[in-house]
Amino acid sequence: MSGLNISNFIWGIADDVLRDVYVRGKYRDVILPMTVIRRLDAILEPKKEAVLARKAFLDENGVRDQDQPLKQVAGEAFYNISPFTLRDLTAKTRQQQLKADFTAYLDGFSPNVQDILTKFKFRNQIDTLVEADALGPLIDKFLHPSVNLSPYPVKDEDGRVRVPGLDNHSMGTIFEELIRRFNEDNNEEAGEHFTPRDVIELMANLIFLPVAERIESGTYLIYDAACGTGGMLTVAEEALTKLAADHGKEISTHLFGQEVNAETYAISKADLLLKGEGAEAERIQHGSTLSSDAFPSLEFDFMLSNPPYGKSWKTDLERMGGKKDLKDPRFVIQHGGDAEFSLVTRSSDGQLMFLANKLAKMKRSTPLGSRIAEVHNGSSLFTGDAGSGESNIRRWVIENDWLEAIVALPEGIFYNTGIATYVWVLSNRKADERRGLVQLIDATACSRPLRRNLGKKNCEMGPDDIREVSDVFLSQANLPEPAAAGEVRRVRTKVLPNASFGYWKVVVERPLRLAARLDDASLRSLRRAAVAAKDEALADLVDAVAPTLGAGPHLDINAVLATIRTAAAAKDESLTAKREKLLLAVLGRRDPKAAPVIRKQSKPKPGTEPEQEALHGRYQQKLGGRTVVVEYEPDPELRDTEQVPFLEEGGIEAFIRREVLPHAEDAWVDEDRTEIGYEISFTRHFHQPKPLRDLAAIEQDILALEREAADLLRQVVSAA
Repeated sequence: MSGLNISNFIWGIADDVLRDVYVRGKYRDVILPMTVIRRLDAILEPKKEAVLARKAFLDENGVRDQDQPLKQVAGEAFYNISPFTLRDLTAKTRQQQLKADFTAYLDGFSPNVQDILTKFKFRNQIDTLVEADALGPLIDKFLHPSVNLSPYPVKDEDGRVRVPGLDNHSMGTIFEELIRRFNEDNNEEAGEHFTPRDVIELMANLIFLPVAERIESGTYLIYDAACGTGGMLTVAEEALTKLAADHGKEISTHLFGQEVNAETYAISKADLLLKGEGAEAERIQHGSTLSSDAFPSLEFDFMLSNPPYGKSWKTDLERMGGKKDLKDPRFVIQHGGDAEFSLVTRSSDGQLMFLANKLAKMKRSTPLGSRIAEVHNGSSLFTGDAGSGESNIRRWVIENDWLEAIVALPEGIFYNTGIATYVWVLSNRKADERRGLVQLIDATACSRPLRRNLGKKNCEMGPDDIREVSDVFLSQANLPEPAAAGEVRRVRTKVLPNASFGYWKVVVERPLRLAARLDDASLRSLRRAAVAAKDEALADLVDAVAPTLGAGPHLDINAVLATIRTAAAAKDESLTAKREKLLLAVLGRRDPKAAPVIRKQSKPKPGTEPEQEALHGRYQQKLGGRTVVVEYEPDPELRDTEQVPFLEEGGIEAFIRREVLPHAEDAWVDEDRTEIGYEISFTRHFHQPKPLRDLAAIEQDILALEREAADLLRQVVSAA
């Protein structure tokens, strides 16, 4: 029976045995762990007696650490020390005895298999199966003589092979096929843990092909920080191994993965065991990558992930001490002169945190360094203002010149979402021709439709599609538009300098303009405020000068303050900043015709240009016969921000002169609040505006509508 037929057979067991016991979405809770158990059982069956004998010997000699000796005699990375095989359990007729023996059989597996069974929560299913009298039939089905899940062939009495054995690769393929079918059958969960193989193959091309000629014989570490069912790791391993062999190199690979979901962690670990990669299975860890990093001291050659996007990581953030107290060196770093440069994103979406985690694990002392491919949705490109965690991650990546390319994938290529998705490709050993540049690739049209939708997945990238995108990536050529009229280009690309994505976020201020009122109502308000502030002397000062100044409104509140300041000095008092703030708040009224409120004045610095200084809120004025520099109090209600691209000719000043001052001549930039941000806009670089319709055609449409309206009106009148 072929691998596909075996998959179909196992798939059919669910309908044959579990139909009236479980709802369809729960079949996987039994079938997946039972497939693992039967494969392990079939491998261990010929060595059963030897394992039991070694177990007895170890017990007799008081050996406590028995794990490695038992693995050695089993010849595998796992073993079972119960007196049973699955075949021994088929003769049991009493359900309670079968339950006890089957439980003992499960308890006999080695700790690594126990971990898988625990994460599958398979023991929770035993009572349900026994009560429905389904456990015995389930075991019988998996032992059906026409299906051989053993690596050893079944022979007849004459020694001829009746049913061939199943090698580890074929068994892994069968298991992957079951996982895929269960995921497709349960679409609401599929995308969280299952990345389509076509996407993974493209990602593998993007990180391996650029260095194909530079891969040497040796050992390479591959890492997935959100490994799900492990498909990304195994496909990447296959691709790297084949690529090395094609270039005459002998390599070994070690797989490392972490997964927070218990069941998918169990599937990933079980898949590697079924493929005979027991050592690799031990490197798959359960837990949250963000708050409980399983590999804090390791660095990896190649890293691939499809982290969860749009998913809260608030629980992780709380475990790490909260945003203010988080000190994890993966997420709080030194950059741009900031000793505590924060890469911590919003708690509502932690996808870019997974990228930061990978960047912290890059190899920095090897010729190849590290290469990364990671899937994100569109928000990672632009969400987050300058200074936010998201923008800071983009800034850190681009200013270190690690970003090679971003590929826009076809919409509808994932199982549980139809939104736009992108593959980020990064390296800390960029080729010379890529330095200082980022390649944007629009591959949204590079796919073929599926004959039948799989959840929200309505298309796939075939081998030709993957090759086309890979070739465009390797060529690093600008292909923004079709070269000739009528030509259809499925893949478009632009290569842009790093600075194309950076900008300054500047705060634009305008002066606070207040007119002072000293009428009776204002003086009474000031008295109440002064009493509340325990400073009645301030109200006395204002009452003393009010008759001289008059009720107002006074359009120069600075002159009013100067008069009150003089009166205070005469009484050996001072008009402190706190007192001035109270006077402005109570006596001042916004008036666009009033003079700006002066916050500070100082001597002009030698060599400064008044016009340039004015752009930053420092104005030269003549006061009392001398030139002073005044700084105005900004009006929060008139405050605005602008994004100035790094590539703006003339920089911030030119932008302000062109875009701001013609509309607000008294505006200035608060240079102390300028921040650096980065965002990546595919829309801006690849947008194709639709051509405007011909005026004659529009005119014809309007005339046709008028005729239609006239006909309808005549019909209404005739009917009346």
